[in-house]
This record gives sequence, structure tokens and C-alpha cells, in this order.
Amino acid sequence: MRKRNIRKAAAALTALALCAGVLSGCGGAASSTASSAASSSAAASSEASGEDADEAAAKNVADLIDAIYVQERNDSTDEQCAAAKAAWDALTDAQKELVEGENADPDYFGRDTGDASKDDARNEDNIGENELLVVSFGTSFNDSRVKDIKGIEDALQAAYPDWSVRRAFTAQIIINHVQARDGEKIDNMQQAMDRAVANGVKNLIVQPTHLMHGAEYDEMMEMIDSYRDKFESVAVAEPLLGEVGSDATVINSDKEVVAKAVTEAAVKDAGYESLDAAAAEKVAFVFMGHGTSHTAKVSYSQMQTTMQTLGYDNVFIGTVEGEPEETACENVIEAVKAAGYTKVVLRPLMVVAGDHANNDMAGSDEDSWLSQFNASGAFESVDCQIAGLGEVPSIQELYVAHTKAAIDSLNG
Repeated sequence: MRKRNIRKAAAALTALALCAGVLSGCGGAASSTASSAASSSAAASSEASGEDADEAAAKNVADLIDAIYVQERNDSTDEQCAAAKAAWDALTDAQKELVEGENADPDYFGRDTGDASKDDARNEDNIGENELLVVSFGTSFNDSRVKDIKGIEDALQAAYPDWSVRRAFTAQIIINHVQARDGEKIDNMQQAMDRAVANGVKNLIVQPTHLMHGAEYDEMMEMIDSYRDKFESVAVAEPLLGEVGSDATVINSDKEVVAKAVTEAAVKDAGYESLDAAAAEKVAFVFMGHGTSHTAKVSYSQMQTTMQTLGYDNVFIGTVEGEPEETACENVIEAVKAAGYTKVVLRPLMVVAGDHANNDMAGSDEDSWLSQFNASGAFESVDCQIAGLGEVPSIQELYVAHTKAAIDSLNG
């Protein structure tokens, strides 16, 4: 019995040896193919797993960005801003390209908008008794913030050295963006007013950089009114275009100053000696504002009337929102075509050259003004000037004049 089992075992070993010889000979290619397939399968599985991990990491950042893309500050805002930036910095370049959320995209942290260190948040204490609070909607475009908003603030500080100039933004979304990306903390309205109270400010002048008495201005006034009894005196200066007026025919001196200033700057930047010289070459200038459903939207119609009154026949006013209706992009295109101009220069009618100027006006998307004007096929050329009103010296001087009127009102 034991000998039979030994013989069976020997036969089995021989069979195995023969089988091995066959596999290493004629069957070698099959073995190699099987091994390669197994390796490819493992690599594919690993790649799929890696893609899932990339998407998960990108989604986490998108969620963190969406969490701070809000108009209300809360007790966790500082920590949320820091967490979003830390998570972004931990991504690979490939993962950053995958960031996409309700409001999040790779440009939130990745777009280069200039050097934030050149800015001054003006959020320091030691204010003194007299404060000049400059209130802006704000922008996350660093270069524009420095040229336009800081430019206005610097002009005001130089004009009124006895007043401490401080800053407040009304857009918390922008405040959070700048803080998360650049580490720059800008006060919102409530923070700025609380800072003024804590510093013992007695006399408060508020200079809005807003274009008009619109929705942002109204919200600002509500906040100011809730703090009036905490100061000895409070005065609010006019926004850039001054009083709204009752209808489109009303033109005040502020609108005329702005019309002349923006047109002169645009003509110069376009390389023409005068507006008439540009008109002779069939060049039209289109100034794009924001637009609003607020009753103050008549201000845009008044600006168009101002241009016509000044004889600026090749200047047109439009708005991103298309309110009032005649300022919608398609209507402006038709107006420029009907007037016979074949070349167009687009420029923002906004204090800052931020997101609207860079994207809605000059962006590559098909719904940008640049794309729509080009798509019309009616013009030989369409150029864009990325420059805010705030960097124009005569515009800064107008803000200085508005502040002077407010200070004079405190002095009786």
C-alpha cells in the first residue's frame, strides 16, 4: 500500500514537470500575456482609484469655497477662509483644474489679479475723533482695488489730513474672497462702524464710492442710521453721480464731470487726439455700467442724455443687467450700427475694473460684450479698455469735492 502511494506521488511529480516544460516552451507567450493583462488591470484599477481621490479632493475645496461665498459674516468665517485656502494649497495642479461648485472654480484661488500687498485695508485703530469712512462695494481684483479704491482713499486722505480715512466694503462675498486668497482682512460695514465706536470717534463722514443712490447705497444708509446716536455728528457725502433726478432729461454737474472724465480717458487710451478725431475714423465708445432694477436706473439714461448734450454723438451707455432696457447689449449694438460706426471701444462705466469688466465685458465666453459685438459681424474691430473710474484723477477730485460738502455741512 505504501509503495503504491509512493509510485502515484512520483507520477504526479513527473506530470507536473512535463506541464511546466510545456508552459515554459510553447505556452510562454500565453503566460506573458496573462501576466501583462493582470498588470494592466491593476494599473487601471489604481488609476480609477486615483481619479476618484482627485475628484474627492477637488470637491472638498469647492464645498469650502461655496461655504464662504456668502453675503453674511458669521463666527466661523475666519476659520472657514483659512480652511479653504489650506485645502486649495494642498491640491496638485491637476486637482485644482477639477474644482467646480455652485460658485467655486479654479479661478477663485488660482487667477492672478495682481499684488495684494500693494493695497491698504485701512482697518487699523487709533482713529481719533474725526473719521472719514470710505464705503465701497469692493472688488477681489487686486490691481483694480489698488488703482481704483485705494486711489480714491489716498486722494481723500491727502485732501483731508486731519481726518482718519478708513475703509468698509458692503460685499461680504468679496471680503471673504480677498481674506481667503490673500490674507487681507477688510472691514464690512458693521465691523467698520463698531471700530469707530470703540475708538471714540465723535465726528463721522461717510463717503460712498458707489455710482448712484441705488440698492447698495440704501443698504449702507440703513446701517449708518442704526449707529447715528453713537456719534456727535454724522454726514454722508454724495455718491459719484450725485442726486438721481426725476427723469432722463435731468442732468446735474456731477454727471457732466463724469461724462467728460471717462470720455477723455477713453479717447486718450485709444490713441486719438480728440473724440472728433475718433469719430472721423468711425470709432464709437461704449461705456458699460452695471445696471439696476432700482429706481436709480434712470441715472444711466441721464448719462446718455449728458453725452448727447455735450455733443458726444459717438458715445453710448450700456449696462450688464440691461436695465434700463435701452442699455441692454443687443440694443446698444443696434444703436451703434444704426449710427454708422464700424469700430468699437468698450470700457467700464464702473468705479472698479473688476469681475464685470474682465469677464462680462472683455471675457471670452459667448455672452460677454466683446463676444457679442464681434458675433454681430457689424464691426471691423472691437477693443476693450480695462480701467475703472476710480483711477481717473478728475474722478478722484469729484469725490474730494463731495467729501468737502459733507464736512462743510458739519461745520454749518
